[in-house]
This record gives sequence, structure tokens and C-alpha cells, in this order.
Amino acid sequence: MTALSDSGEKTLRFGWREWVALPDLGLPLIKAKIDTGARTSALHAFELHPFEENGRRRIRFRIHPKQRNTEIEMECVADIVDERTVRDSGGHEESRFVIETLVRIGKHEWPIEITLTARDDMSFRMLLGRTAMIDRAVVDPSRSYEVGKKPKKMKTGSTS
Repeated sequence: MTALSDSGEKTLRFGWREWVALPDLGLPLIKAKIDTGARTSALHAFELHPFEENGRRRIRFRIHPKQRNTEIEMECVADIVDERTVRDSGGHEESRFVIETLVRIGKHEWPIEITLTARDDMSFRMLLGRTAMIDRAVVDPSRSYEVGKKPKKMKTGSTS
């Protein structure tokens, strides 16, 4: 669903949760919480192994793409764009690797920064933070899946 912003550009309308894809990471679908309280997006990751390749800092990591399922794992590789100290909602600080990757929501796609962190105890494997949505979307917290429901046929490694 889209609306027109004050400048006349189309603005996406998200619910409090949406299905997103991270195609650069090989992740066809993951359920994300749309979190305007979080500055940066976050992705559940474990077994983080930074390395250098052709003069670029990269990181190999594993993810559990399905909520409440630790049996399914995927391995991803991405360029490291930064390391930042992030304060979570409980006030705890953690140093995190930051990657940049494409996010796809419905037919819309753009690059975002994502921090990598263990989210085993969290309900959502991914948070889409407010910097990923600036000038692109508004959030209706009373709605879910405004951009689209999960496709009926899913590929291996997708989420439920």
C-alpha cells in the first residue's frame, strides 16, 4: 500500500510487522518487526567470523531464519561496513558488526544497514529500524502485513 507524501512522492505504509527479503544474503523471506524505536535494523546472527578477502573486510555468519525454530540454519557472507556500540532497549551496550544489504518489501527494494546480533530470546529474527524507513515509509501500528501476506508456496530456508 502506498500514499503520497507532502512532496508528492509515494510513501509505503507498513504494519507493525512485515515479510521482508534480504536477497544479497540469499534470504527469500523473513518476518520482521517494524521498530521505529530502534535506530538501526538488526538481524539475528551467530557464529560470526570476520575475515579479509581481496582487501575487503567481510563476515561469515549463520542465521536461524524461522521464528521459534533453531533447527533450520543458513550461512551468509557480507561486507563489513562498520563496527558500532549499540545500546539495546534495556540499556545494555554491545559492540556489533554492521553490514549493508538490500531489503525487499513487496515490490520495493533499497539498501539498508543492519547490525548482527544474537536474537535467540527475541520474538522476531529481524528488526527494521527507523533509518531504513526514512523518506520511504510510515508505520500503522494497528495493522500487520500491509505490504503483503506470506506467499503460499515457500522455498527452503524461508520463514513461517
